[in-house]
Amino acid sequence: MSESNTSPLLSVENVTKRFPGVTALNQVSLTLAEGEVLALIGENGAGKSTLMKILAGVQLPDEGQIRVAGVPVRLDSVQTAQANRIALIHQELNLSGNLDVGANIFLGREPIKRGLIDKKKIREDSVALLARVGLKVSPDTIVDALPIGQQQLVEIARALSVDARVLIMDEPTSSLSQHETERLLKVVKDLRSRGVSVIYISHRLGEVRELADRVTVFRDGANAGDLSRDEITHDRMVQLMVGRDISQFYARKPHQPGDVALQVSGLETPANLGHRLSFSVRAGEIVGISGLVGAGRTELLHVLFGVDAAVSGTISVDGQVVRLRSPGDAIQAGIALVPEDRKQQGIILEMAVRTNIGLPGLKQHQKTGGFLNRHQEGKDSAEMIARMRIRTPNERQVVQFLSGGNQQKVVLGKWLAMKPKVLLLDEPTRGIDIGAKQEIYALMEELAEQGVAILFVSSEMEEVIGMSDRTLVMHEGRITGELTRDELTEESIMQLATGNVGTPA
Repeated sequence: MSESNTSPLLSVENVTKRFPGVTALNQVSLTLAEGEVLALIGENGAGKSTLMKILAGVQLPDEGQIRVAGVPVRLDSVQTAQANRIALIHQELNLSGNLDVGANIFLGREPIKRGLIDKKKIREDSVALLARVGLKVSPDTIVDALPIGQQQLVEIARALSVDARVLIMDEPTSSLSQHETERLLKVVKDLRSRGVSVIYISHRLGEVRELADRVTVFRDGANAGDLSRDEITHDRMVQLMVGRDISQFYARKPHQPGDVALQVSGLETPANLGHRLSFSVRAGEIVGISGLVGAGRTELLHVLFGVDAAVSGTISVDGQVVRLRSPGDAIQAGIALVPEDRKQQGIILEMAVRTNIGLPGLKQHQKTGGFLNRHQEGKDSAEMIARMRIRTPNERQVVQFLSGGNQQKVVLGKWLAMKPKVLLLDEPTRGIDIGAKQEIYALMEELAEQGVAILFVSSEMEEVIGMSDRTLVMHEGRITGELTRDELTEESIMQLATGNVGTPA
């Protein structure tokens, strides 16, 4: 970090932002020096992402002032922010899936040669940027063909393509494997060494400890405190974020699982032909699925929920073979899925909290003649808002105005209202703050005690080790091994996740 007595490169002074029924930011301030990595942390709903969107020109503040190099600026568009050399890597993917990687990287800033887009230069420059973030794909690859982890790296490459002096990273590693995360941290350190200033938002406090020169903490839309480099510890960050100490993070209690609730035999998924998967999950059991990005974990859950049809094999629920031709069949069989990408697959952003929670039960609860059962919808909505502790002014709040963590709670709540026998969770705490994580872990434990069979995918090893009764580890579409709770260590998981140990299933 460079030392200077001059004005900060970026300063935010008493910024306030209001949405209908919610004050997202209340007189917040922060400063960023040249060549500094400033970590911005806080629980979901603390206002971090809202401030970053303001700095990136996506939203305008209602009050307050922003200065760049001491000069007041009005960041009224993304183009204005980029003109001030400020770039944002979004928490939620913001790519055009029907375009190729190179087109996404230079979208809106395409180089022109003789009046036409210079595709050769786009390709050459994209190759260099992709190498910088460690992504080995062709710039001609259509973005929709990439898994979420690789799409996140495309986002990072696009931000690096702007000669930014302020780079905002909003949960950049939430979808990345351990190797990809390590690569990104090296990129951030390299940027800092070249004088680029970085605002780094992450719920992974280990990353914050490794990277940050300074930490600013938000709580409930306001400043909660700052930590200098030598003050940055896990306990101090947690205390400022949640205003309390968290003594027990994983709420696991020993209990005896029941009969087999989900039985998978010889299952072959379209994404991984030739690999047959067999395993079971008992009622009241929490089974984790670990593996690196591209291992086939999400693809497996999509087959179990009827999104994609199995090539071969059988799926049984409570001893009865079920044929899953659609998600509707899975819901009918008592299976629910909380997907990895909540924005695209988990909720309808333009609809109210109440409507989203009621969607899965429309057919089951409909009145004679197909009319909507508003009484049941209201009852389920009120119950889930209370049970999930969804922070919303009321049940009619449009979901897009909730924080990412509260949106995730809406996704969970709509399925819990259906009382599933088997609950599939794909990265259930992705982009979720430390306090909300604990709430979700406690909910998983509560559901297991009630006899729900839980199968969950997570890229966070600490989470897998903390919450699993057993863990299945996948590598390139195969189950390379199974670990009991006593056998779970980071080393044992990584050995299997890299294909070094175990017998393919």
